[in-house]
Amino acid sequence: MKRASNALILTLIILVAASASAQSSASKLDGMWSDPPATAVGTFCAMLCNDAGTERLNALLDDPKNDARPFADLQNEARKDQVEFIRQRLTDAALKTYPVDQAGNPSFLRCEPPGLAQQMFMPHQFEIRTRGKERIELRYGEWEARRTVYLDGRNRPANQPPSKMGFSVGRWDGDTLVVETSGIAPAIAGWPQVLAFSSLHSDQLRITERYVRSTDGKALMLTATAEDHWSLREPIVLKKIWRWAPESKIAPYKDCQRPTEFSKGVQR
Repeated sequence: MKRASNALILTLIILVAASASAQSSASKLDGMWSDPPATAVGTFCAMLCNDAGTERLNALLDDPKNDARPFADLQNEARKDQVEFIRQRLTDAALKTYPVDQAGNPSFLRCEPPGLAQQMFMPHQFEIRTRGKERIELRYGEWEARRTVYLDGRNRPANQPPSKMGFSVGRWDGDTLVVETSGIAPAIAGWPQVLAFSSLHSDQLRITERYVRSTDGKALMLTATAEDHWSLREPIVLKKIWRWAPESKIAPYKDCQRPTEFSKGVQR
């Protein structure tokens, strides 16, 4: 009986330690984040970026021939490599409507909040709040959009239809928050207005997000892996950076104005 009691005590100690570790990890991300650090890569990854783009940007910045060139020019050149990298990984089905015409973008036309594949890369405020042991709430400054990330291991309800933000479950990998989302309604991925990259995705889209705080605590880094057999030939990895901004607040979203004039085929 004594051995059984010792085993039970050891199990309880492990569970308490794991719970304390998770709570400690959560506290490291909790709070308000906003526009990225004022660095070259921070500016480049203010909305979304990938390794192909950042590698190209760093190569351009390291080349003495570009010392007199404006940063905006170098950034635009690097973005071309980034967009081409993504385009090459789109399926024939996705390429039929690529790039998505703004005249067919509900968010642009009717001031409707976009789906997760755009929302997660929007600029400005991003708030993380731990709500007990079972969930984390993510809140975005753009559209005051909210997401719930469940930490209790639950499965997506079988009868739950796809939604704009999907169904998210999360776990802690050390100090990294890992979020897996499925059940995302078909929508647009990318930013047609800014990055000249926009493609449709299906309800088969699955996104795995990894959030980690920088060593100095001043930045939050997102690495998102997207998989969608309908639109992507292979998974793609996109990234984003925010700056620690406890002074920032999310205000009611009321600035969107519906366009009164637009032309088909115009991306900006």
